[in-house]
Amino acid sequence: MGEISQFRPGEKAPNNGIYIEIGETGSSVKDPQQIELHAGEHFPETSNKDRVWKNKRNINRPSTQ
Repeated sequence: MGEISQFRPGEKAPNNGIYIEIGETGSSVKDPQQIELHAGEHFPETSNKDRVWKNKRNINRPSTQ
């Protein structure tokens, strides 16, 4: 089974890293918040209840054609 990759406010960060706010379905967000957390720190509130946190290094950016 895979590792959880989306986190809600109040949950603990599994790893050190920069986390970015995304839409709950993985959609992009205009001017997303970015935070740096260390493993075990709690995620802060998002700008909108329908958003979650995701590690920035795990975000797949669509290629532009």
